[in-house]
Amino acid sequence: MGLQRYTKEFSANLKLAYPVILGMLGHTLIGVVDNIMVGKIGTAELAAVSLGNSLVFIAMSVGIGFSTAITPIVAQGDAEQDTGKVREAFHHGLVLCTVLGLLLFGVVYFAKPLMSLMHQPQEVIALASPYIDWVAFSLLPMVIFQGYKQFADGMSLTKYAMYAVIVSNVIHVAINYMLIYGIWIFPKMGITGAALGTVISRVLMVLYMHYILSKNAKLNIYFHNFSLGQVKKSMLKKITALGLPSSMQMLFEVALFTAAIWLSGSLGKSSQAANQIALSLASMTFMFAMGLSVAAMVRVGNQKGLQDYKNLQVVARSIFLLAIVLEIVFALLFVALHEVLPHYFLNMENVSLLQDNAEVVAIASSLLLVAAVFQISDGIQVVVLGALRGLQDVKIPTVITFIAYWVIGFPISFYLGIHTGLKATGIWIGLLAGLTVAALFLYLRFNYLTNKMIKAPYHLNEESH
Repeated sequence: MGLQRYTKEFSANLKLAYPVILGMLGHTLIGVVDNIMVGKIGTAELAAVSLGNSLVFIAMSVGIGFSTAITPIVAQGDAEQDTGKVREAFHHGLVLCTVLGLLLFGVVYFAKPLMSLMHQPQEVIALASPYIDWVAFSLLPMVIFQGYKQFADGMSLTKYAMYAVIVSNVIHVAINYMLIYGIWIFPKMGITGAALGTVISRVLMVLYMHYILSKNAKLNIYFHNFSLGQVKKSMLKKITALGLPSSMQMLFEVALFTAAIWLSGSLGKSSQAANQIALSLASMTFMFAMGLSVAAMVRVGNQKGLQDYKNLQVVARSIFLLAIVLEIVFALLFVALHEVLPHYFLNMENVSLLQDNAEVVAIASSLLLVAAVFQISDGIQVVVLGALRGLQDVKIPTVITFIAYWVIGFPISFYLGIHTGLKATGIWIGLLAGLTVAALFLYLRFNYLTNKMIKAPYHLNEESH
């Protein structure tokens, strides 16, 4: 009976999570498609896309993390049937996401000199610079899209973002194919073509998302009578108070993985290309946990609105259990296929690249064995973070993630990667250490808070805000 009360929630969790998972996979697929198509040109181009995306991913993590503040407020308002609260969270969230998108574009555009300061290969920097200019601009539509997505997620309508991302991906692959290789009347633009494909597909994704949400009968009332004159300082402050710590949590993790890319770059282009292959694959499986994290945020937010704290704990733990089961399956697949998967990212038929590619495959294979283990820790920490955001508890988790990733994880990555023979594998062992510490202490935080809510529900707000 003990386990059954958690497993009976699996179907509700998956119903809410699977569209988010497919949507998240779609976002990741944009990067994977770029990597596979560009990898066919050469390892220097693949390393350049890796380096360019490392800057963009940091900024994107801030945008995505910030936008998650919209979901728990909307989910709570929806459970309370408070249309005013939902409307305010959506409209104010969109305003803040637009401003943030512009800021992030500017920051990435002017951050390009960092590549030289971090001693990245000059050949790679020359290729990465024009790629970064365009992909940085795609952050604006990307973050605006997140505003729409988090609103729809909070209303438990998770399929719309999935549809938008699928449409966007089809367009992205077609444009990439034509612009990277110069098909039909289009010029051969190499990795700049990949960047342009990303911009065009993301702009169309936002337009499509606005259209399908505004046509929904339940959501239609939220798409009328919006003006900047209605913007309230109190709601801007509330979203920012939740959004900033959430964006810092994502920033700390993504920056750790970016540091791994840069450390790998200092070991040479083969290590950097191998790191990118392993990271692409690990990112795809991580999206399943990210989808469950959104389900945790929405369902916990709803239970908080209903003030059913015992059921809140059961629902959240059922999502944690489901994440562990899924990540163990992926871990076993990585172990079984660690020598096979890297070949899909490289042109193994090109004789001139044979030696380079063999080295990349060897390094990537060993990284996938480490990735197999850290998937489990990574999955746990992200779903527990989702549950804590649903509780609107963000400050203490931000401290936990900073200590786990940067006080524990990064020093281990740096020492083992640079000062021992483990090299790229040592860098990933540091990632594993940071994620495991984060998973453990975030769960302890969730357990402490929810037990306290069940015993004395009216004192929770002192903890959560």
